[in-house]
Amino acid sequence: MSELTVAAGLARGLMDLAVSKGADEAELARRSAIDPAALHDQDNRVPFAKYVALMRAGKELCNDPALALHYGETSDMSQISVVGLLGLASETMAEAFQQLNRYGRLVIEFDGGPDRFRIARERGGVWIVDNRENANDFPELTESTFARMICGPRQFGVAQVAKAVHVTHPAPAYRDEYARIYRAPVSFDSDWNAMQIDETAMFHRIAAQPRYVFGILSEHADALLQELESSKTTRGRVESLLMPVLHKGDVGMEAIADKLALSRQTLFRKLKAEGTTFEKVLDELRHKLALHYLSGRKVSVNETAYLVGFSDPAAFSRAFKRWTGTSPRAMRNAAGLGGSR
Repeated sequence: MSELTVAAGLARGLMDLAVSKGADEAELARRSAIDPAALHDQDNRVPFAKYVALMRAGKELCNDPALALHYGETSDMSQISVVGLLGLASETMAEAFQQLNRYGRLVIEFDGGPDRFRIARERGGVWIVDNRENANDFPELTESTFARMICGPRQFGVAQVAKAVHVTHPAPAYRDEYARIYRAPVSFDSDWNAMQIDETAMFHRIAAQPRYVFGILSEHADALLQELESSKTTRGRVESLLMPVLHKGDVGMEAIADKLALSRQTLFRKLKAEGTTFEKVLDELRHKLALHYLSGRKVSVNETAYLVGFSDPAAFSRAFKRWTGTSPRAMRNAAGLGGSR
């Protein structure tokens, strides 16, 4: 299974909260192995294991065992991820929940099926059920998730979403904080992680952003989701390793296989199973990036050749004509600029 990740915005918010409670940022970074500079772009990805380490370090360094609950209580999802912005642009709470389920992996990837949550009409009510497997390995995620889902709607005038909360982990020493934040009865050591909801709250109107914003944000979220999913394929992983070294020109399959901790033959088989080859991935990546650089109107043809790994501009021109049927100079001129071959 590919390594699970979380949005950099989620990690940034947690780090900021821990620092505000007295934790030292440098020590948080050291213990979690997270470079704070990597968190400036909220759409960057951070390994899930590092996020777990950050949470555990934060709880200890700011002496707050209920840090996860407090993070869910106080964090603004719109500052963490485009998913939060989509929630603000949703018409109703029900639509916001749909977007959370659709794009939730952009915030945090999880083990289990395609949907993090499901609606269950049973046990005398309507429940939002967390489908995450092995939830007790990191109960802090259960704590923060339910806290955010309960406290977030309060900003829209929904006094209380939850009627009851069930969690599969044992009751912690700070169980009183559950009662204060959730404002609902909590059952520990349950057979599921689920929140019984007041169904009428789902029809509460949000629409905090103009409706056209919803479409723009959806397009951005779709692109991010596609990028995330492609990074889980062997092809996507190869492309991510090729990108920073492409300009060196000598990008062999052996070197990339080593970085993936695979044999050359295993990498060959994995790419073949995805219907491609290393040479094809490399060629198509060069094609895509060449189009990007030339249409961006920021670099010359010679510079583009170098950036995509051609030491000989003439060889680049031949490859470009094979890709597009035209020369790179013609492409650049068509974009309204002159330039050298």
